[in-house]
Amino acid sequence: MLQIENRLTIKQNLLQEIDTLKKNLNTLTDFPITDLEIPEQKVQHLATLTVALEKLNPFPRPILYSANLLDGSWLLQYSTAREIRSLKRLPLGLQVGGIYQIIDVNGASFENKAWVQHSSGLLSGYVRVTATFEPALQGNDQLPSQRINVDFKQRFLGINQILGLKTKFLDPVKVVEARNPQGRIPSLDVTYIDQTMRIGRGGDGSLFILTKSV
Repeated sequence: MLQIENRLTIKQNLLQEIDTLKKNLNTLTDFPITDLEIPEQKVQHLATLTVALEKLNPFPRPILYSANLLDGSWLLQYSTAREIRSLKRLPLGLQVGGIYQIIDVNGASFENKAWVQHSSGLLSGYVRVTATFEPALQGNDQLPSQRINVDFKQRFLGINQILGLKTKFLDPVKVVEARNPQGRIPSLDVTYIDQTMRIGRGGDGSLFILTKSV
């Protein structure tokens, strides 16, 4: 019981800290924050809380025993990943709003979708990347544990509204093949998961903190 109380307290503190930091920044609603836009002291504080929560993961082998928890739509709250950092520097007055990951466990697929709008509010659209995944075999027993290997498929760029009017002929406006890193298989470790929150670490060490989207 004490361990559960500790876990819930750490989880609440972590999410409250992220929420407070987001409110202090000039970002669009639901846009995740990154380690580049907050003080180093706060970065270290978030890292400490994250590690403490990972140690209390209620599902330490989620891919094997609780993969169903992955299903659904997840909203990114905080990340140290290079690709998320770069979204802060979009050209031509474009800004990114919510970034979602929609996972289909039965289909072994997911998509990352970032909503984009112009600073004037006259144009809105999205960037979407599709992928498939498979459990990575780990440990002496060679059973799935917490890691998935990822194969990125396609990247879509869409404009869904101009001057408040829907633009089906530009949805999508561009579709290209997504690039996987050369020389390595992209992977993600699910280091914490429950019914409402997930923490993941990429193969390059990048951190992702997400909450379940209703």
